[in-house]
Amino acid sequence: MRIALFSDTYHPQVNGVAKTLKRLTDYFEKRGIEYKVFVPETDDRKEQYPNVHSFTSFPFIFYPECRTAIANPHTIEKQLKEFSPTLIHVTTPLTMGLIGVRCAKKMNIPLVASYHTHFDFYLDYYKMTWLSPLLWKYMKWFHSTARRIFVPSTDTKEHLESKGFEHLSIWSRGVDCEMFSPSKRSKGMRDASQLHDKLTLLYVGRLAPEKDLDTLTKIIKLMPQAVKDRVQWTIVGDGPLKKEMESDLHGENVLFTGYLNGEDLADTYASSDLFVFPSASETFGNVVLEAFASGLPAIVADKGGVTTIVEDGINGRIAKAHHYQSFIEAIKGITENEELHQSMSRQAREKAEHLSWDSIFKKLEFEYREVQSLAIEEVAGKRVSSL
Repeated sequence: MRIALFSDTYHPQVNGVAKTLKRLTDYFEKRGIEYKVFVPETDDRKEQYPNVHSFTSFPFIFYPECRTAIANPHTIEKQLKEFSPTLIHVTTPLTMGLIGVRCAKKMNIPLVASYHTHFDFYLDYYKMTWLSPLLWKYMKWFHSTARRIFVPSTDTKEHLESKGFEHLSIWSRGVDCEMFSPSKRSKGMRDASQLHDKLTLLYVGRLAPEKDLDTLTKIIKLMPQAVKDRVQWTIVGDGPLKKEMESDLHGENVLFTGYLNGEDLADTYASSDLFVFPSASETFGNVVLEAFASGLPAIVADKGGVTTIVEDGINGRIAKAHHYQSFIEAIKGITENEELHQSMSRQAREKAEHLSWDSIFKKLEFEYREVQSLAIEEVAGKRVSSL
């Protein structure tokens, strides 16, 4: 099996799609599966990665982490012919994804796709809802030749089914429970931040409108003073709203760290106490699983893929989307009940421990092979019928 991956974002970029694809290619290497990755060039690629072909690009307007590549399709076709893939997997519907679809059609290679981002939700936040019919027309066309469309959650699957998509299959997400672990809780980090006896409430994610940061800002500013006195906020991430949030939350107990990776990120999760994530636009919510693995209960919105991770009252709370009062009540309920907090923390870690990446990627590999086998059978059937 030889896989050609086409994506508009990839490691070392910091977003859920890029991280997932890097883990997937790590799995390919461990399993001895040959692969090539075709992606836009990024400013932060400081080193060369094996099997990666990159092309000149510029940021995509709605999601700068996804890049619009300027690539010659004929050059890519030549590279594909040399590699001779048995399957093409497109992961984003932008330039590189389009080239992947084109190559699959032209070279008669079985095509699968994965759906990672609710771009229609982004239109709402950027006041461009009028584009939604055109977006869905394009998305259905883009995915129309895919033999299978992988989605990260049942919520996303139902959303696409309501739009008339077919051949959908759930490709869930996992978490590295060695990287993210309660054992990485750092007393030194807490002391350096002068946290001491305060509870740390954590947000990790892109600082952009589609994450509903307006609700997060209201939660922080409008919490009762008695709660404010007991907590410290840490906001991990960067994006177009960072400066605005820093200004709005000036004088509040909020630490902005910017993007964090690796051990710094793992230590920050483990050294926090509660994860607060108001985004209602997630197809899955990888950061929630990372919080769980670190022993943090999570408070999330009642919309999107996060609802398939959090069990209300067991390992966190599900609050009403876009309602800051609902989030504040959930925060109060957990932070004022130490026994409940500890129970949720244990349940969160146990949930994460049952979601290993290996089992998830093995299922994806099985589906890859199934798609290849069906494509071979179709070709054989056509040959027989033509005799």
